[in-house]
Amino acid sequence: MKNSENTQVCEICSSSDWTAVYDGPVRDGSFGSVTSAAHRIYECRHCGVQRLEESACKDDSFYAGKKYRELLGESSDAEGFWAKHDIHQLRNLNVLWPHSLRNRIVADVGCAAGSFLDHISGLAATSLAVEPCREYHPSLRRRGYEVYDSVPRAHSDYRDRVDVAFSLATIEHVEHPRDFFSQVRQLLKPGGLFLVSTPNRQDILMDLLGDEYKKFFYRTVHRWYFDMPSLSGLAQRCGFDIVQESCVQRFGISNALAWLRDRKPTGDQTLPAMDDRLLNQFWKNYLESKGSGDYLYLLVKRSEG
Repeated sequence: MKNSENTQVCEICSSSDWTAVYDGPVRDGSFGSVTSAAHRIYECRHCGVQRLEESACKDDSFYAGKKYRELLGESSDAEGFWAKHDIHQLRNLNVLWPHSLRNRIVADVGCAAGSFLDHISGLAATSLAVEPCREYHPSLRRRGYEVYDSVPRAHSDYRDRVDVAFSLATIEHVEHPRDFFSQVRQLLKPGGLFLVSTPNRQDILMDLLGDEYKKFFYRTVHRWYFDMPSLSGLAQRCGFDIVQESCVQRFGISNALAWLRDRKPTGDQTLPAMDDRLLNQFWKNYLESKGSGDYLYLLVKRSEG
């Protein structure tokens, strides 16, 4: 199915050559909540990115208040965010190894309530909390972070000064990912690092469960869907050099088997006889080696020229 069904110009590569890769309901909040209408996912034939048709997407203003967290069935206060997200921060830091954050100027773009920043508190010299949801701003300020509601607002104080920027599980939401990458690049000093994470559309469950999993994976709050080549291509188009590409599998084998049995997510719950460290490590290593883990991390550098 070609461009006659999607007349938009690709915001990343300016191509108008699309093909439809999915046509059906998509998730609209937490598990079990799906759209009543079918929506299409298109893939750009030129840069390889996938996107949800625009009529089903949330605009940037949606993330400025409580609506996003409420849609997911999550608490919109800082304590509720920490309870759900603190557990993920060690994984994020592991991907950055062996780069140090000591005495650096650090920016977390799309930081929400600042769980990641809390985990490096006292290590970085200065921490910038860039977050559109103003509900989190008072708590972030009380904890000593310099708070901005957008990257351009931070440019006035920190353009060309930031040593390391992070954007964890954010790029899939933004309206214009190329502008977003370029804005972060302007924030970084020459040679500065930028770590990005996003769900991997090559997740093994996309193949094992097909459309049944796709209606869970594709969702109204995610406009963009990347594999590693399309994510790296975006970074390179915005003037970054690739430092490291990492595919990470966050869940053990029980998660996949439970999906196949129950057709629903179970997180880190283990099945009987499957609670084995070596088995889970093998499963994770295998998927990561094949690029089929559920999450992507891309570490890039602003060129020094």
